[in-house]
Amino acid sequence: MVRIKRMGSFALVGAVVLALLTTPTAPALTFKQIPATAWGHIYAGAEPVTPQPQPAKSKNLEINSKFEVKYTNFPEWAKKEVQTSIDVWAANFKSSVVISVEASWGRSSSWGVLGSARPGSFFSGFTGAPDPSLWYPSALANALAGEDLDKANPEIVIQVNSLAPWNARGDGVPTSNEYDLQSVFLHELAHGLGFLSNDIYDPYFGFGSLDQPTPFDAYLQTSDGRRLPDLPTPSQELATAFTTYLVWSGPLGINANGGVKPRMFTPARYESGSSTSHLDEATFSSLGIDSLMTPSLDPGEVFKEPGPLLLAMMEDMRNKPPLGISADLPLSPRNAQAYISDSSALIAFDPPANLRTAQVAEYIVKNLRTGVERKISSSPVLITGLKNGVQYTFSIIAKNALGNSEPAITKVVVPQSSWKSSVLDSSADGKNVASSIFNGKPVVAYTDSKNGDLKLATFGGKSWNKVTVDGSSRSGGRTTNTIKGDISLCVNGTGNNQSLHIFYTDSTDKDLRYAKYNGRSFSFETVDGDGLQVNDYEDPIRVRTASDVSGSHACVASENSLQLFYRDQTQGVLLGAVKVKSSAWRYELIDGDRKANGRTTGDVGFHVRATIDGSITYVAYDSVLSKNQKNEITSGAVRVATRATLSPAAWKYQTLDISTDDALIFGFDLAIAQTSSGVFLTWLAASAATTPKPNQVRWSSLKNSTKIYKTITGNFGAPGEFLTTDGKTTVFNCQGRLCALDTSKKDLGQSAIRLVSSTQGSEPIQSAWVTVNKVKYLLASIDGELSLLKP
Repeated sequence: MVRIKRMGSFALVGAVVLALLTTPTAPALTFKQIPATAWGHIYAGAEPVTPQPQPAKSKNLEINSKFEVKYTNFPEWAKKEVQTSIDVWAANFKSSVVISVEASWGRSSSWGVLGSARPGSFFSGFTGAPDPSLWYPSALANALAGEDLDKANPEIVIQVNSLAPWNARGDGVPTSNEYDLQSVFLHELAHGLGFLSNDIYDPYFGFGSLDQPTPFDAYLQTSDGRRLPDLPTPSQELATAFTTYLVWSGPLGINANGGVKPRMFTPARYESGSSTSHLDEATFSSLGIDSLMTPSLDPGEVFKEPGPLLLAMMEDMRNKPPLGISADLPLSPRNAQAYISDSSALIAFDPPANLRTAQVAEYIVKNLRTGVERKISSSPVLITGLKNGVQYTFSIIAKNALGNSEPAITKVVVPQSSWKSSVLDSSADGKNVASSIFNGKPVVAYTDSKNGDLKLATFGGKSWNKVTVDGSSRSGGRTTNTIKGDISLCVNGTGNNQSLHIFYTDSTDKDLRYAKYNGRSFSFETVDGDGLQVNDYEDPIRVRTASDVSGSHACVASENSLQLFYRDQTQGVLLGAVKVKSSAWRYELIDGDRKANGRTTGDVGFHVRATIDGSITYVAYDSVLSKNQKNEITSGAVRVATRATLSPAAWKYQTLDISTDDALIFGFDLAIAQTSSGVFLTWLAASAATTPKPNQVRWSSLKNSTKIYKTITGNFGAPGEFLTTDGKTTVFNCQGRLCALDTSKKDLGQSAIRLVSSTQGSEPIQSAWVTVNKVKYLLASIDGELSLLKP
């Protein structure tokens, strides 16, 4: 049974966490993620320091980031100490993404440990990563990416030894036999933010390992100038480096240390949680504020700020580390691909297998038809100046100080023209969109992520009339919180006397909101998420819940009723809310709670879509059925729930597709459409060779759901969310662009796929169909502007 709930991580000091027991997000297609298992400790020193009162930091510090702390068993006096250290780091660590910290107060497995910390996870290959071969800790990765790469887990986990002799008076002046909690938290937050090696030391065999080097590791250098990540792993050579001599090679850290490479803590006997992850005790213990990151804190010792050396080293980690010493020629780049683009080709590849020892300086991409070469530092690259309809092949060579690799050759690619576009709203990016027909006119609801607003555009015959619906005011039930995520539109009523129902999510409070529009004014209310407590999935009596309900959702409307279906992010179940005429919302649990009556105990509803055919309601959604120890999805399903009445007991369930040897269903995305021949459903799947990335689009009519069609996307690139369909043409993301599949064609090969947009975005592009003056357009964000596209 997959039942995954949000909870705090509470592990003994030094424990290895094998899996993160939290609600998973949808599968990541553009970056890799691993759980963080390495902890950084601070030990209790034994040499008393004469207490020296220090002035408190100014309360008017410029705030560069926001931290949110979840406390477990913390006394009130300790929370104040923690908040002071949080405020200091908020002024010294830049990030537009909120940094979540889980802090626990309890007995340590070792009295000598005052505190321990680790990141939530490590990420590589994300957009904004200075070096895609390195693994960045959660908070730093989010800061560089500009988004929360894992909304379900904290960025930092900290544990404090409750039995240590703390100064609990709050005066900032511990006695000669007391320890300062604020200083400990300043130290541990640095570990959580990235001042931490990901190394492993085996004392029995004398081997060291560094399989996933962090940017911190990349700046560690041996006495002969080699970078720590460039040493063989596992090896005795690495073990020797961990226990002899390492220095910091980052230019900012060296400059802050008077031009001398800062020496790291590498005692002859390896100390887990201390060795390599601290400044050398003997060198820095008496250097005032630059002593914060030594491995121990003495009684009476106090720190009020990180110090210039630590801040410089943290800033080094935001930059790409310089290359190390090349040990051999690079092997050929792997998985070379040329993807179709407009008058261009998108070239993508993986680094050589010996990237770490070869130290690749650059890659050379050559157009084998024209002989033109281009030098690049990483994949992918867009090669422009090509002719549509002409065949091209490319080679990629990896180059270092010793020479060039053998070339990797792509398959033939034929560029093609993309759809024409016109701007609907140049002031909004429209990352989330939905469309409908209201009072006989096309309407479009969309988000403006620049301002965090929800906007509505209505076509008046010649132009679009745009209004801000929510996100910029607290009048009339509105909110000033950021509006972000799915938008659902439903319409009921007749003629020009219709009501437009808009559902959207508050990304701050994690609530599901509702705006009703009669053509003249709006009314607002919160549907769910603002309950007094979490309505447990085992509770048969459904009420408002305090769960996070800011995930996927979908609505349908009939003459007298509204139905809304949405994911409970906290418990991984599919919920429903029903309103009949002007009655209050009635709540129900639709699936994910039990294996009975056709239901499932999978983690359901990462993607939810719905439609209504007469009196029959169809809700399509995905389900995660199993995961491995790395928190990776190993099997899933596409499911459909139907009912002909509004009764919670009327649901009937069908598993439309499930993982087989032919296709692996991981919950990538799905779309639904009501057509003249019935309900049409489309979704994505992977093959054994491409997992965890999808490679095919699949679809079926629910009238004959045993017949599933598919096509491989091939030279258009890996398909990804978001999916949009009208029952004939399905639009999907393809390598950060948009592609369209005509499912009505007899030939379902790549000739049925067309390129919609050629600009590669950093995030998946959501789209929607809209008909204007009898012409069907695709609505999507192109180059940061909400646009209309047509072939």
